[in-house]
Amino acid sequence: MGDYHHDDSVIPSIGPDGSRQRPADAPRPWERADRAQAARDGAAGPEPPRPPVCPQCGLTGDRAPTYTGQHVLLEPRLTVPAHLLPGGHRWHVDGNGTAWNGGLDEPPAGTTCRVPHQLACPGLTLDEIQPWRWLTTVRDHNARLAQQRADDAACQETLPDVG
Repeated sequence: MGDYHHDDSVIPSIGPDGSRQRPADAPRPWERADRAQAARDGAAGPEPPRPPVCPQCGLTGDRAPTYTGQHVLLEPRLTVPAHLLPGGHRWHVDGNGTAWNGGLDEPPAGTTCRVPHQLACPGLTLDEIQPWRWLTTVRDHNARLAQQRADDAACQETLPDVG
C-alpha cells in the first residue's frame, strides 16, 4: 500500500510492525537514497558467504540484509530507544529480517532500533558520536573484546606443541 505522487513514485507506508509496505510490482524510488545512506551508515557489512566479521576490529556482528540487497553489520543483542542514536544511524529490522535506516527524522516516541557496528567499532574514529557517551562505553567494551581476541590468538601462536 503506497501513496502515488505526480512522478509515479511509490512511497512505502509503514506497517503496524514498523516494516515498509509496498506493492510487489511497485518501483523502488528509495533504492538510490538507501544505497547512499547505506554507504554512509556502514551498510557495507561482509557479504555472504563471508562470515559477519568486522574488517576493522575482527569482532562478529549481526548481519542483516537491507532492502537494496546490501548488508549492514549490527551490534549483537543491542536494541536501544531510537532517540539515543544520532539521526541517520537508526537501523530497524522488519519481521522478515530485512534492515532499513530510519533516516534523519525524529523517531516516534517509544521506538527502538538497532545500533550499527560502525558506531561501536573500536577500530574506527568517529568524532561525530562523542556527545553520545553510552556509545563510547560500548566502543570501549568492544576494544577490550578485540584486544582479548588478539591476545588469545597471539598466545595460541606462541605455545609449543607438546603433543
